[in-house]
Amino acid sequence: MTSDSSVQAHHVEFAITLADTARGMIEQNKRDQLGVSVKPDRSLVTAMDMAIEKQLRAMINARFPDHGIIGEEQDWERPDAEFVWVLDPIDGTASFIAGMPVYGTLIALAHRGVPVLGIIDIPPVDARWVGVEGRPTLKNGAPCRVKSCDDLSRAMMSTSNPDFYSEEERPALDLLRRHTNWRIYGAAALAYGLLTDGGTDIALDTGLKVYDYAPFRPVIEGAGGIITDWQGNPITLKTGPRILAAGDAGQHRAVVQMLNGLNIPA
Repeated sequence: MTSDSSVQAHHVEFAITLADTARGMIEQNKRDQLGVSVKPDRSLVTAMDMAIEKQLRAMINARFPDHGIIGEEQDWERPDAEFVWVLDPIDGTASFIAGMPVYGTLIALAHRGVPVLGIIDIPPVDARWVGVEGRPTLKNGAPCRVKSCDDLSRAMMSTSNPDFYSEEERPALDLLRRHTNWRIYGAAALAYGLLTDGGTDIALDTGLKVYDYAPFRPVIEGAGGIITDWQGNPITLKTGPRILAAGDAGQHRAVVQMLNGLNIPA
C-alpha cells in the first residue's frame, strides 16, 4: 500500500453516491429495451452501459474537474492525473443481457497510479463491497474477512471464463484445476467479493482490462487478502491482463511460484 495516499472521507462518500446512481439505473432497466450491440473486440455493450458511464463521468467532472477518468465505454480523460477514477458501468455485460445475476458496477479511485478506494456493487444479490486503503473492507456496511487455507488441495478457485485464456495461458488454468479442490466459473467480479467473505480461496483471471480489476486491490487487501499479477507484482493502473488473488498469503506465494515455473510469455 502507498504510505502517502490522501483518500479522504469525501472521496468515499462520493464513490458510494456513484455506486448508488449506477445501481438505481440498473434496477430500472427493461430487458426488452437493452439496446445490445457488439464492439470491435466482439464484446457486448448495451445502451445501459453507455448511459451509466456518461452519468458517472458527468458527476465526477462536476465534483472533481481535475481528476482523471478511465472508463470502459468512452475515451479516457486525464489518465495521468494524481487522482484517477476507474469505471466499469456494468461488469459482466453478457450476464446482464442473459439475466444471470452476477453483473454489477465497479468503481475505483487511484492515487498516483495505485487503487486506494474500490467498490464492487452487485445489485441482483444486493451485495456491495467497499474497500479503502488502510481500513477494513465492508460488505453492506459490516466488516468482512478472507479465510485461511493452508492446503491448496482443499482450496476453491474461481475464474471468470475459461474462454479468456490463450493457448499459451491455458497451462496456468489447467495447473490450478489439478491442484485445487473445486472450481467456480462465470461469477466475474462477484467472485472477488466472495473471496473477501471467505467463500472462495483463489481467483485466477486473464484477458482483463484495468477497469475490470482496479477496485479489487483495496477491497481484497482490506479484508486481509492479497492480489497481484501472475508474477506477484502489486496491482496498479499499469498492470496487465493477468491477475491472481488469494485469501491466504502462503497459498498465494505458492501459486505464484507454480505459475512462474510455467514460463508463460509476457
